[in-house]
Amino acid sequence: MRFIFDTNTWQEIFGSIGKNRTRTIITVIGVLWGIFIYIALSGAAKGMDNGFEEVFENVAKNSMFVWAQNTSMPYEGFRTGRPIQLKLEDATSIKNRIPEIQYIAPRNVRGVFGDAPGTIVRGQKFGSYNVYGDFPVFTKITTKKIYDGGRFINDADIEQARKVCVIGERTEKELFEKGEMPIGKFIRIDNVFFQVVGVHKFSQGGGFDSDGDIFIPFSTYRKLYNSGNNVGWFSIAAYDDADVLKVEESVKTLLKSIHRVNPEDERAFGSFNLGEIFGRVSGFAKGLTFLSLVVGIATILAGVIGIGNILLISVKERTKEIGVRRALGATPREVRAQIILESVFLTVTAGIMGIILGAVVLTIINNATQDLDFPYSNPTVPIPYVIGALAIMVILGTLIGLIPAQRAVSIKPIDALREE
Repeated sequence: MRFIFDTNTWQEIFGSIGKNRTRTIITVIGVLWGIFIYIALSGAAKGMDNGFEEVFENVAKNSMFVWAQNTSMPYEGFRTGRPIQLKLEDATSIKNRIPEIQYIAPRNVRGVFGDAPGTIVRGQKFGSYNVYGDFPVFTKITTKKIYDGGRFINDADIEQARKVCVIGERTEKELFEKGEMPIGKFIRIDNVFFQVVGVHKFSQGGGFDSDGDIFIPFSTYRKLYNSGNNVGWFSIAAYDDADVLKVEESVKTLLKSIHRVNPEDERAFGSFNLGEIFGRVSGFAKGLTFLSLVVGIATILAGVIGIGNILLISVKERTKEIGVRRALGATPREVRAQIILESVFLTVTAGIMGIILGAVVLTIINNATQDLDFPYSNPTVPIPYVIGALAIMVILGTLIGLIPAQRAVSIKPIDALREE
């Protein structure tokens, strides 16, 4: 250990580097480029992963939406183009017969699929907003952030068909005075008074949500709009270990059976599978990280081999010098340690420079993507990965340094002193 801090050792190392300056710089750039590629590519992949994590942070990752459309094939005497209407009891059948499903939430809405939104009035202020009929289980699939003092719809609201509502933050700003507490106050939804029990912070979740949405109990929605057991669509969350594509197919197959639709009809039911999209993005990010690791290690290895070749040339050029050191009492261990230390020093120096350059590039990318609509956020490489990369470089530098080091100690002092 004392050998490492010996000034004479470092003078000899820097002297050796100075004699082969051009070759050393070119070789070091190879190692630097390898670690830079690894940091930049894996950091960029992590930025994409983070971006989609933020998009889906309020939604179950294995979630999907299923809705009814029109048939495109005749079946059992029914004509082509028959409209299908989902029913509340369909949700019970789906939950009971498809074990991979964790949660299912029937949903209805006014103002999204072409029909008129709800007319909301409070005092002299009014506006048009989407009105959703929901069950409490919906928040198990899509998290709703409710401001302090409020709550979302609960089971008692459903059972008693209470006239309560949860309004959006934009709705609050447009219907209430600044600083006024909306909780407990009343608004009119299509001429029926509802008490505000919560204000939700906007988060992209149910597929169509906005910051002005109003949520009321599903049972109350049925009475307000006379929708009976009709359901607009189902929000579904499968268990984490479930195959979301198979679950989606199972749901559609079951609904075709319930509503007497041709099993080959692919247009009768529509769907949007968030779980599939999230899986593809995660897979792409992991693939890019793996690619960066393979390319980075290959480039680093090529650079480290180059460092080994430089040191072999250096040992050959310093044959007489090594012979003098051996004759003056330097042990083979000391000669070997100096060569290995030089190899590790060059490798780690190149690695640190590559890490710094990669961090600078990731910072530039992060700043350039701040205002983009594309889901991209905080491209970074975890510290353990960086430390692991440096550790690998130390190991590679040590291993590659053993070759010229062994060459140096194999030189007999008397033979070295005869070299011209």
